[in-house]
Amino acid sequence: MNTPFRGAGVPAAPARSGAIFDEGLRAHMLRVYNYMGLGLVITGLVAFAVANTPALYVPIFSTPLKWVVMLAPLAFVMFLSFRIERVSFATAQMLFWAFCAVMGLSMASIFLVFTGASIAQTFFIASSVFGVMSLYGYTTKRDLSGFGTFLFMGLIGVVIASLVNLFLQSSALQFAVSVIGVLVFTGLTAWDTQRIKEEYSEHHGHEAAGKIAVMSALSLYLNFINLFQLLLNFTGQREE
Repeated sequence: MNTPFRGAGVPAAPARSGAIFDEGLRAHMLRVYNYMGLGLVITGLVAFAVANTPALYVPIFSTPLKWVVMLAPLAFVMFLSFRIERVSFATAQMLFWAFCAVMGLSMASIFLVFTGASIAQTFFIASSVFGVMSLYGYTTKRDLSGFGTFLFMGLIGVVIASLVNLFLQSSALQFAVSVIGVLVFTGLTAWDTQRIKEEYSEHHGHEAAGKIAVMSALSLYLNFINLFQLLLNFTGQREE
């Protein structure tokens, strides 16, 4: 007599398991976005503070020290990318916050070049684009993995062209780099968001979940920062 009740209850375990997974995924994504958001706050505060302190920005941007400040974030990204497996979760967090602060140093110049109103406007535009594309990457059933190679090649092209233009100072090349860069980082936002979901599926319940969240936040942070800076070339109004 109990058999029908056992049969009716069989799907309950998978359903509960699926609900637990979905709840864990939402918590993981919220953790990633919180890391990213706080990182952006740190970057913005440091950039604003340096830009409004002549004793800081003059020795940085009027000397070769500016190259150290500009390249330091790249060093942090390389270290985290290749050493994340060997450092503790606490160290990974510390390095991420330090990276965000150093990025703030390198971005302080935008407050010296562009008006505050245009910076705020561009930030709003970048946030809207990022939010829409990240939501798409999170909710879409379409497999975006096929775009990864194409987007990565576009990213390499943007980096190389940007480095070349440091010497050429071509406005036409800068415009082309900005247009392509916006498209690349817009696509990467959706692609990375879906990839982060898949990584959680693969490491569900794994003890390395904390470090995965940090690296995921770093990926989305970089997408947003680059998108913001490239859009600033179009919407930013320079100080007179």
